[in-house]
Parts: sequence; C-alpha cells; structure tokens
Amino acid sequence: MNRIVCYLLLFSAAFIFGCKSDKPDVSPTPVINSGAQGKVYITCEGNFQFGNAKISLYDKDSLSVVEDLYQEINHTPLGDVCQSMTLFNNRYYIVMNNSSKVVVVNATTFKKEAEIPGFTSPRYFIPVSNSKAYVSDIYADGIYVVSLVSNSISSTITLNHDSQQMIMMYGKVFISSMFSEKIMVLNTLTDQISDSITVAWAPGAMCQDKDGMIWVMCAGDSLQSKPSALVQFNPVTNQVEKTLTFSGHHSPWRMVSNVTNDTLYFLDGNVYRMSIYDTQLPALSFINGGGKLFYGLGVDPLLNEVYVADAVDYLQQGVVYRYNADGTLKHQFRTGNIPSGFYFQ
Repeated sequence: MNRIVCYLLLFSAAFIFGCKSDKPDVSPTPVINSGAQGKVYITCEGNFQFGNAKISLYDKDSLSVVEDLYQEINHTPLGDVCQSMTLFNNRYYIVMNNSSKVVVVNATTFKKEAEIPGFTSPRYFIPVSNSKAYVSDIYADGIYVVSLVSNSISSTITLNHDSQQMIMMYGKVFISSMFSEKIMVLNTLTDQISDSITVAWAPGAMCQDKDGMIWVMCAGDSLQSKPSALVQFNPVTNQVEKTLTFSGHHSPWRMVSNVTNDTLYFLDGNVYRMSIYDTQLPALSFINGGGKLFYGLGVDPLLNEVYVADAVDYLQQGVVYRYNADGTLKHQFRTGNIPSGFYFQ
C-alpha cells in the first residue's frame, strides 16, 4: 500500500472516530511576536475534513509554543489541511489543500491580508516574479498561474497528471509528480512546458546543492515493483547525473538540505544524512525513529539543528523533536495535529 493510500485511510479513521487529545499545558501564555527572530513556524495539516489545520509558533530561546498562531491573531480557524507555506515579499502564502485556497498573511503581524480561491486540491506555491506565482495541485492535472497583484488565478497550464513540489532555476520551474516518473520543466516566460526529465517513480521533494545540481527524492511503489531512488540532475542540460537506488522496501520522502547545501537529510522511517558527494545511500540512520511516526523534517539554517515532526497516530496532537547538529535530542514539544513543515525566522 503506498503512502497516499495509507494517508487517506488514516484521515478517514480520524473523521470516523474523532479522537482528539487534550491541549498541552502551556502556562503562562507566551507573548506572541511572530515577526521576531529566533522563531520557528510549524505547519500542522490537521485532520482531513475537521477544519483544524494550524500554524504553531515555537520560540527557540524561551522554548514556548503558541499552538494555533493564526487563530490567536485572526480569531478564526485557518481551514482544512495546511499543506505548505512560502515566504515572499514579507507575506506568507499558506496553501490550504482541502479548503482549495491560498491564505495570504503579513509576515510581520501574521494578520490575514487576502485569500486566493478556486483551486482543486492545491499543494505548493512558488513565486516566479513580483507579480506572478505558480500553485501545484494534486487533482487538477495542471499548474495554476496566480496573479500576485489581484490575488487571483489568471490561467492554468495543462500537465495531464498531478503536480507536486517545485523548484526554480535558470528561468525554469521543475515540477515533481506523485503519479509518474517525470520531472516536468516549465518555461517561466512562456508559461509552457518545454521539456521533461525521466527520474524514478513518484518524484517528490527537491533540493539544490552547492554545485548547482538538483536532487529529487523518488518514493517508488513496491506494489508495482518500482524501486525508490535519489536522483541528481543538471538543471542547465536537464540531464540525470546520478541515480542512487534503494534496495528492498523503502518509503523515503521529506528531503531537505543544510544551509551550505552540501548535506542532504531525508526521512525513511528514521532520519538519514548524507553528503552530496556520497556515491552510496547511507546504511545507518542519523536519528533513529524508535517506532515514532516521523512525518516532517527541517534544518535550522542558523544553528544547523534538526527538527523532526512526529504525527503520532494522525488523530491527536503531534510532537516536534529538536536535535543538536550531532543528532542528540535538545528539546521536544507539542503542536497542532499532524505537523509536517518547518519555516525558520
């Protein structure tokens, strides 16, 4: 059973049983200063169809947590399934998957400024210019072109399959797809697909390394005998440079890099770490999951600390583990349900 099927089944269970844990005991209530340095935003997907998505705010110095920053600031729920969040021009663009919208908030105050509606099931947002962005979508068979001036959808680019994570280099946006083995190449000047790169099945997270190469983690599909692989390709020539294939049953995903872009981290039950110059996949884990449901991953660009989100059982509050650069545990705290992404201030 692939990850998406499992994910949907667990969300269905959440809808049926409605199991929720008590809120963490945070006393006294921390002072909210969302624009200050030393903060970490954690996007929490929430339970499917519960409308309980949240943005949790963690203060690295005081170790305090605001469980639902958006609700605290705007006095209304964020929506259903918080998929991702992107900072651009002092605004956070928060992609709400099941609410089919992008919520725009001021990065300093976290107050809502606008909503961009009309998507099918949006996933990720990438700015292309001061006036234009793209939004990927798992069910729309295409990419949305968004006007950042009017905060509205201006057009759609047909792909004939899903679109997932995106990365931009050299005037091109590279688009991964959960249900193919292709990276689509989009020309940002013409808004047209100009090429495709064959990698491995189910390409997802992408990272740029210090040498200007792009790495993509491909989850594979064991039921279809399609192995997982980590692929490096050249964004200038659109040619694959290196393929590292996983042996046996693996489900790698959530790949990130450190601030110098010479080290990759990814989830595969545990947390694994490797140099961009390694010729083999790591045999030993960097952080052992110990039976936890590791679901989200981030690396602090200032301290090189590693943050790992535990979705627990998908039904109750998640837990975030903060590790030192050497992999030793430094702190842990509760967040909203199903924490998945980290954004460092």
